[in-house]
Amino acid sequence: MSALRGHVQDYLRLRRALGFRMERAEKLLAEFCSCAEAAGAETVTSALAISWARQRAGTKPAYWAWRLGMVRQFAAWLKALDPAAEIPPPGVFPARRTRPAPYLWTEDQVRDLLEGARALRPPLLAASLEALFGLLAVTGMRVGEAAALQRADVGLDTGVITIRQAKNDRDRLVPLHPTATWALRQYAADRDRLCPRPRSGAFFLSSAGTALDPGGVGKPFRAITTAAGIRTGTARPRIHDLRHSFAVRTLTSWARAGKSADENIALLSAYLGHVSPADTYWYLSATPELMQIAAQRLGTRPGGPR
Repeated sequence: MSALRGHVQDYLRLRRALGFRMERAEKLLAEFCSCAEAAGAETVTSALAISWARQRAGTKPAYWAWRLGMVRQFAAWLKALDPAAEIPPPGVFPARRTRPAPYLWTEDQVRDLLEGARALRPPLLAASLEALFGLLAVTGMRVGEAAALQRADVGLDTGVITIRQAKNDRDRLVPLHPTATWALRQYAADRDRLCPRPRSGAFFLSSAGTALDPGGVGKPFRAITTAAGIRTGTARPRIHDLRHSFAVRTLTSWARAGKSADENIALLSAYLGHVSPADTYWYLSATPELMQIAAQRLGTRPGGPR
């Protein structure tokens, strides 16, 4: 093992001890080490890191920036041990974080989505997708989190879901509204009737009795939304937009009740499983209703809007 690879292993070990998974970083830094060894380099240099970052043909500057960022973080740590190591400068590649415009679901559209899922065949898949989409709409959970739920994680008596090792390797509790608990209880009864001998202990089952694959949910989702007229040439809703819609709907309900978003955002952040409220603000979009409420509240302030 080269000295550089040894440093990478120490770096990964330290970061994992702090709670980071480092799976992608491990793969990319291993690739970088191979590049360095081929070039005869014993440490990180800016020229080598920049050249390596843009090696992948057909990729865009944003991807190069992401790859270089992985090496920059490692190099910043390595610099304390190896003064010869160079930290690649920031802003080498023109890339900025862009956010696709979220599609905000109405209650009627969510109802159409569930009705479309209910009409699918076979019946077990229909029941699973109806319950899954409904859960995502009323909790803002990530589809991967919901698909990974085991039966013991869903408290049908307590009305609390336990999400284990979600994004950033965090566990969290998600309390449910009684109507959501009732719907999941109905699904569990239908699931056990349709599949009395499942091949998995997952809460949501596929038509084969195995755990529902979150990657395979997209195809029926697109078919349902197209048939319902929700998906058009200009509107392309994503499953993840149900999470956006939940966040915006929550903020709207606070605004109607006269509650401060800044004072309550930490609650929503914890419920959604975000590391900080700043991540939650990323989900919030200005809807006409929100803007109207904000304008009304500004108008009632002493001196009116400024």
